[in-house]
Amino acid sequence: MVWLRRTTHYLFIVVVAVNSTLLTINAGDYIFYTDWAWTSFVVFSISQSTMLVVGAIYYMLFTGVPGTATYYATIMTIYTWVAKGAWFALGYPYDFVAVPVWIPSAMLLDLTYWATRRNKHAAILIGGTLVGLSLPMFNMINLLTIRDPLEMAFKYPRPTLPPYMTPIEPQVGKFYNSPVALGAGAGAVLSVPIAALGAKLNTWTYRWMA
Repeated sequence: MVWLRRTTHYLFIVVVAVNSTLLTINAGDYIFYTDWAWTSFVVFSISQSTMLVVGAIYYMLFTGVPGTATYYATIMTIYTWVAKGAWFALGYPYDFVAVPVWIPSAMLLDLTYWATRRNKHAAILIGGTLVGLSLPMFNMINLLTIRDPLEMAFKYPRPTLPPYMTPIEPQVGKFYNSPVALGAGAGAVLSVPIAALGAKLNTWTYRWMA
């Protein structure tokens, strides 16, 4: 029955990764990355770093297989591309949904786990820090390829969008001068305790299954 248990584990990863993506989309709005991430990139970086690391390290330690974190991020990416294609099929522009870059950061987490010979504490400390540092950089590079995030946001407004999520023109220099550096710094600090939480959740799961 080992094959059944392993299959169940990986199917569970798929379900949770899809739900994590839905949480990401609903946290902002339908074009969560294209509009509000541009004006609130620091907040976006922190939320994405912590959300990715808690699920990725949970399942990586759950299976004990380096590569599971990348598998988790890949499912999230594919699911978001499906959402992007659905909006495009409805007549919205190609840039209406921008897919966040999760995979490279998850690969760094996997590499840390593999290079340290499956050391859980190294994965939490080093891997969590690398995820927090790298994700803002990869996502800003991705965001710079978008035609004009604010134009997309104002041209296709959502009447149900809460007032506090309404896209605004960024106040350059008043709140932050380097959103990538600030997001990476805050993300690196916060991703470590969140990674530890993911590892602890894994321990609780094993106790529950016993």
